[in-house]
Amino acid sequence: MEERIRILVAKPGLDGHDRGAKVIARAFRDAGFEVIYTGIRQTPAQIAEAALQEDVDVVALSSLSGAHNTLFPRVVAELRARGLEDVLVIGGGIIPAADIPRLQAAGVAAIFTPGTPTSEAIAFVRNWFAARRAPAGA
Repeated sequence: MEERIRILVAKPGLDGHDRGAKVIARAFRDAGFEVIYTGIRQTPAQIAEAALQEDVDVVALSSLSGAHNTLFPRVVAELRARGLEDVLVIGGGIIPAADIPRLQAAGVAAIFTPGTPTSEAIAFVRNWFAARRAPAGA
């Protein structure tokens, strides 16, 4: 029996636009992932606590408000403070290319901007999960 990837889709901050988050949540669900969607207006601490309680493999963050440079690193810090160093963090939304290296340095593994096919995000997560589950030296 294949292990299902558990992914938490979250909207940090005051951004109330969640159509993109719902689209990606549905795409991950349709691809066979177990998806937990937190809804809008979540604090970084609420997101990290939900990730801990739900025992997720991945946290997918969505931001359209421009607060990604502050909120995404705070979510990563909250996850790490709870001992969730092995949780993959990805992000998406209206994020300028110039901000992506800073977010990656803060622990966000990948950023998916508007127009990115959902299949690309799904493949990224599946590849990460497969590499994580591969025996050492394989």
